[in-house]
Amino acid sequence: MTVELGRYGVWRHVGGLTPELAVEVEALGYGAIWIGGSPPGDLRLAESLLDATERIAVATGIVNMWTTPAEEAAASYHRIEAAHSGRFLLGVGIGHPEATSDYRRPYATIVEYLDRLDAEKVPVDGRVLAALGPKVLKLAAERTAGAHPYLTTPEHTREAREIVGEGVLLAPEHKVVLDTDPERARAIGRPVVAKPYLGLRNYTSNLLRLGWTEEDLADGGSDRLIDALVAHGDAAAVAARLTEHLDAGADHVCAQVLPGADDPVPALRELAEALNLR
Repeated sequence: MTVELGRYGVWRHVGGLTPELAVEVEALGYGAIWIGGSPPGDLRLAESLLDATERIAVATGIVNMWTTPAEEAAASYHRIEAAHSGRFLLGVGIGHPEATSDYRRPYATIVEYLDRLDAEKVPVDGRVLAALGPKVLKLAAERTAGAHPYLTTPEHTREAREIVGEGVLLAPEHKVVLDTDPERARAIGRPVVAKPYLGLRNYTSNLLRLGWTEEDLADGGSDRLIDALVAHGDAAAVAARLTEHLDAGADHVCAQVLPGADDPVPALRELAEALNLR
């Protein structure tokens, strides 16, 4: 693994990222910014974030295999790597079947996409794969620098580490709400989890595999499920939840601050202090 992500990063939807925000996130001490929400394949946003900063890494979480040809992703990777060597990580993934009518043979499609990245000379240690289930986690370990699981828990991280083995990057995302009122925090987190994720079978299958029940997934998610997927409380409590991923075997964990429409900097500042990033 040649890209240094640090132990903690920030995940934010492509629509909520700017170079100015990247500068602030870097100043707070985070090691990486993950561009979420299937960014366009030209990856000009990633380039602009790197241009504005000095050391922080930028990763995609994720470039969608259905919407961005591997050759386009590879060209963007090489352009960015030439300008910012060692600071960009290409995260790719298959997305979910509800997003496209062409969704078929997903595992074979992932393998073919990675083959095409190989042909375009995107190095194994310069890319990661979105992965939840055992089969794709194993593929991530074999064909990329590692896995970027989304909407998971430390329990999943522990199982994922056992599957991918040592020396393979494991970088889960975790949603956070800095609010000490549980009901208010759940009211913020539940809509984000429920729509779309509790309606997408790759995520629901993973949660059921982890031991959650159909009842937990119904009606927007049980309180227990929402609390597991969305860390809430004061900054110290949220920091402790993120650190559980590291204790379970993750190398890096990226926090998605909710609500996403708000300015994340105040919450990220509090969290950075609790994580002792500065």
